[in-house]
Amino acid sequence: MSLKDKLDLQRLPRHIAIIMDGNGRWAKERGQDRLYGHHEGVESVRNIVETCAELGIGYLTLYAFSTENWDRPVYEVNGIMELLVNTIRREVNTLSKNNIRLSVIGDMDMLPPQCQQEMEEAIALTSQNTGLNLIMALSYSARWEIVNAARKIALDVKSGALDPIAVTPEVWDKYLCTAGLPDPELMIRTSGECRISNFLLYQLAYAELYFTDTRWPDFRNEHLYQAILNYQTRERRFGKTSEQIQQNEEIIS
Repeated sequence: MSLKDKLDLQRLPRHIAIIMDGNGRWAKERGQDRLYGHHEGVESVRNIVETCAELGIGYLTLYAFSTENWDRPVYEVNGIMELLVNTIRREVNTLSKNNIRLSVIGDMDMLPPQCQQEMEEAIALTSQNTGLNLIMALSYSARWEIVNAARKIALDVKSGALDPIAVTPEVWDKYLCTAGLPDPELMIRTSGECRISNFLLYQLAYAELYFTDTRWPDFRNEHLYQAILNYQTRERRFGKTSEQIQQNEEIIS
């Protein structure tokens, strides 16, 4: 039986988030420039997006570029931005063909104008699609997002548009980049690092975390199936006891 056949299609995570780590190290291990790894990582993105769409996953968030990544060598940053523009331009028709909707979270104002334009056009072209929601985290930082949300709330309170007593978790959610999206249930990080690295800190509160030594350019559908199978072995209690979860499942069944 293949890994895919072992999946319980009734218990798939609704939202998967991935930290795509290891492009540079993968390239170095092969005596290549770091940008080579980023170019090869695009094929992994294509494979995982297609696999999630085929499985019926509702949401896939990919951590493509963090605000901290702006501090990398200029040649690498410029190369990544150029790669991003060319990839979006090349793949947008495929996204539409596969009914995939594209959106972006992060500080878009920091992106080069051409990159912003390509992203906006791709988002508009795929806005009516009803299949997989592909969310790209670009120039994204969870701390930036949280501070930005707090600032917006403070301004609304100051203007009288919002009563501070009315600020609940549900209201807070509306001020985040991910407003309207369900929280990730499974977070995957490749390349052996076991940390979240400023990624969706608020939204990952109850996500199942899965770490693999596989470098991102080598990550394919079989690795994704393995991560989902691992997820399906876990009991998601949300602070409750195992007995309570079992009782609820018996009532539902």
